[in-house]
Amino acid sequence: MRIALVSDAWAPQVNGVVRTLQATIACLRRRRHPVELVTPDQFTTIACPGYPEIRMAVQCRRAVERRLDAFAPHAVHIATEGPLGWAARRWCLAKAMPFTTSFHTRFPEYLALRTGLPADWFWPAVRRFHGPAAAVFAATDGLIDELRGRGIARTHRWSRGVDLAQFSPHGPLYPLLADLEGPVMLHVGRVAVEKNIEAFLDARVTGAKVIVGDGPARERLQRAYPEAHFLGALHGDMLAAAYRAADVLVFPSLTDTFGLVMIEALASGVPVAAYPVRGPLDVIGDAAIGALHDDLAVAIGRALTADASACAAAARLYDWESCTDQFLAGLRPHLSDEAALLAA
Repeated sequence: MRIALVSDAWAPQVNGVVRTLQATIACLRRRRHPVELVTPDQFTTIACPGYPEIRMAVQCRRAVERRLDAFAPHAVHIATEGPLGWAARRWCLAKAMPFTTSFHTRFPEYLALRTGLPADWFWPAVRRFHGPAAAVFAATDGLIDELRGRGIARTHRWSRGVDLAQFSPHGPLYPLLADLEGPVMLHVGRVAVEKNIEAFLDARVTGAKVIVGDGPARERLQRAYPEAHFLGALHGDMLAAAYRAADVLVFPSLTDTFGLVMIEALASGVPVAAYPVRGPLDVIGDAAIGALHDDLAVAIGRALTADASACAAAARLYDWESCTDQFLAGLRPHLSDEAALLAA
């Protein structure tokens, strides 16, 4: 099956959307599905206002149409609601071709944080974007319920995975973290306003606070919290070593749809402390692999008592091959007869 995958989020960005797409594409290609990527690195781009690491394609509509025409996909999946996503959506509608989309990012809440305007003001544009989709892929049942409550009814569950060969309790520890006086409390992710990192840094808890990641808020937070350790972005074995050296992952975001870092931490035998909101509720719930509480300091204290083996066992429920099965299952009902035969 020829699959066109369109995303405004792509390398060198480091986030859950990019990592999910990269893992899924690798699985699809191993299964011999040709995948055509339509991503910002193929176009002229400008920096996203206030977030220079994110590049947005400009004057891309006709180039997107040419790429899709040349590839002649059996299925089109649009991962993001940016300029490339809108251009691909337009092509699909003009061709009367069914397409699927993903809801990876709570853009209404994200824009509300950055503008001070109510999130409800931005939901009509989100509904308009996803409205014609044959199915909107979402990571959890809780998120699906929320989307239906917002008027997005045609949904499909597409979960997330973790590389258990890389993230495990066994292996070297990141040297700096291993030398800190614990407990070592770790945050992994973009250093940006929507991640609510200040709630973690303000939490009145004893131990070492470590931030792994980069982003537009890093310089400001480093000045404001000199006692915290900012390591920048880590990847591969170094990231895995940082997880293993931590006593708890602190996930203060109120706007994430899932949170891949939570299952990476669990796979490393590290419990999670978070607020009781979508994402943490779906991954941690009331299991003994972390703690959720409206007071983040309470959540951290409780999570530190979790059992490492239970955390690692919980992470084994997530794997990318099963997620790819779900992805393909979401495409198949909307294929032409020819494509359906190829996908069988």
